[in-house]
Amino acid sequence: MKRSPLFLATLLACLAGVLAWPEARAAAPSAGDPCVACHADLTKLLPKGHKAVKGTGYASCTSCHSTGETGNAEANAFSTQLHLTHTTLKKPLDCTSCHQIVAGKSFGLIGGTHSWGAPTEGDLSAIKEDFTSWTASPFNDNIHAKASIDCAGCHGKEVPPADATVANDRCLACHGPLDKLIDKTKNVEFPKRNPHASHLGTDVPCVSCHRGHQASAVYCADCHKTWKMEIKGSGK
Repeated sequence: MKRSPLFLATLLACLAGVLAWPEARAAAPSAGDPCVACHADLTKLLPKGHKAVKGTGYASCTSCHSTGETGNAEANAFSTQLHLTHTTLKKPLDCTSCHQIVAGKSFGLIGGTHSWGAPTEGDLSAIKEDFTSWTASPFNDNIHAKASIDCAGCHGKEVPPADATVANDRCLACHGPLDKLIDKTKNVEFPKRNPHASHLGTDVPCVSCHRGHQASAVYCADCHKTWKMEIKGSGK
């Protein structure tokens, strides 16, 4: 069908407007950098007093800052703030705004080569729910977020599966050693009410009480119903 010159001119003008609109550009991430599609120059986002950096893309940050590839049990302010900042916008970004995800195969950054595992569709659904909790819940996950602990700080190198748990040695890497923790929670008035010196032994899973993405609860109270014991992350 033949189009008039006026129609074609109008169409070209509309296309030019769409391409020039910042939000339209942001919707199509760069194949080589997860940030530049929205932030043409990352140096403009640096906090006051930050040392000068070379380059304007994501790699200019990761030359100094870790994104959790090591999976160490430690705080990571860079990764934590990066995620919290992008999920507290008026229009929060979806994971795929920055991450290249292929269910069952890989979970990496757009333009990157590192993969944090191969989560299934079910895992990804659980991750989204748990991540939302991590950003703003009254539970231990958000307590850790406020302390700059990201997912890797507790779960290690790879994206955790839906049924993941956290082993005691992982918790004690930050909160231990156990004898120090026992001393910290001793009860002078009621010595037997030290939850970390249980008569059940020292191999009681930390997650029996301290839960990440749901309300924590005192395991001792299941039997000792008259004991008054408080726990962080209970949501109360």
